[in-house]
Amino acid sequence: MDNTYNDRVIRQFAIMTVIWGIVGMLVGVLIASQLAWPALNFDTAWLSFGRLRPLHTNAVVFAFGGSALFATSYYIVQRTCHTELFAPKLASFTFWGWQLIIVAAAITLPLGMTSSKEYAELEWPIDIAITIVWVAYAVVFFGTIVKRKVKHIYVANWFLGAFILTIAMLHIVNNMEVPIFGSNILKSYSAYAGVQDAMIQWWYGHNAVGFFLTAGFLGMMYYFLPKQAGRPVYSYRLSVVHFWALAFTYIWAGPHHLHYTALPDWTQSLGMVFSLILLAPSWGGMINGIMTLSGAWEKLRTDPILKFLVVSVSFYGMSTFEGPMMAIKTVNALSHYTDWTVGHVHSGALGWVAFISIGSMYYLIPRLFNKESMYSLKLVNLHFWIATIGVVLYITAMWISGIMQGLMWRAVNADDGTLTYSFVESVQAMHPFYATRAFGGLLFLTGMFIMLYNVYKTVAGSEPKAVAIPAPAH
Repeated sequence: MDNTYNDRVIRQFAIMTVIWGIVGMLVGVLIASQLAWPALNFDTAWLSFGRLRPLHTNAVVFAFGGSALFATSYYIVQRTCHTELFAPKLASFTFWGWQLIIVAAAITLPLGMTSSKEYAELEWPIDIAITIVWVAYAVVFFGTIVKRKVKHIYVANWFLGAFILTIAMLHIVNNMEVPIFGSNILKSYSAYAGVQDAMIQWWYGHNAVGFFLTAGFLGMMYYFLPKQAGRPVYSYRLSVVHFWALAFTYIWAGPHHLHYTALPDWTQSLGMVFSLILLAPSWGGMINGIMTLSGAWEKLRTDPILKFLVVSVSFYGMSTFEGPMMAIKTVNALSHYTDWTVGHVHSGALGWVAFISIGSMYYLIPRLFNKESMYSLKLVNLHFWIATIGVVLYITAMWISGIMQGLMWRAVNADDGTLTYSFVESVQAMHPFYATRAFGGLLFLTGMFIMLYNVYKTVAGSEPKAVAIPAPAH
């Protein structure tokens, strides 16, 4: 048996993480610009905001974020289990299958071929393909854990395992559909109706955030942050408490997306309460990540990769404070349907998910391609500062515009109770903030192009070597 790690599939996913990041963020900058300057909504329907917005979501979440999760999970599970990947051909299938699904989404979404649900659910054949690839992913990941050479299962694998299992459950339940076997065999309707459909949708939507965009990336944090810092996790006991509290609590928080709707009031309140409880495990994990740098703070001055990883954890803490606050009904009455929500989403998506992914890729890529370090750490540092300024501009603009929207929409005249502002007036007031948001996104995208150049110069001419699996310490 070949006693080396299977890094080929990790290299493939790592490179595609960078490429899909650029594609997804490029579409994001375009649609942000379309909101600021409506003339950019071109005559062709497939280049309109309504078609490109779900493409942007899918590209950054499932293409960029998904490829990062595949790459890092395959790397972490091998290194922590001291064994090669289970079923290497199946692992290769997950790469090609996932890329094919992404390309299919990139074609069908602009054509308007969706089942018309938030998070842009696709036609049922693509949904089935996603299920097949995901089952293969689970077999590879858990098969590797079963054949591990060490008794202990490191906590990063707990988070990754929970992410894989929960996303499988969410995808299957949310995508229960009734195909229409008529003129358009690809068309289908949701198996649920009315408020039940909304409830299932946001049970799925929020837990896609909770497990795809949180638990999976926490697996990255618990492996790459200690590795890059050269320090052990601050508290392993706290990491286990973090895992179980997060896994139990997150699954109940979805109804906070449906305050003041037809959803029963008790269900809305249940979602709000669990969202508030969620603050405790989230901040426990954030503190655990930040305190891992105890005794190594000086490294932040010279290590730009560590900057990405640490600042990502700071954004995780900020987003997981803001989320529960926005779940409070009285706050939600102001924030919901406004740009405040957009700012919140992107503080998590850019500040937490993208930063931890970028930092992890900067850690991984030199090691995967047999290099001492990235081609230029100065470019990594430049990337960090450009991206950070971009995120701050983006979310600050959206916070201000969102709160302004909420206040303008609810303002009434004292004499007769009529609305003080028309909707068009609120849209006009948003323009400078929409322009600022587009500029912030452009800065973030520029950072990704810097990363692409740095990765190219690192990888070009390299000769990856097989890495022998070391004997586990006992």
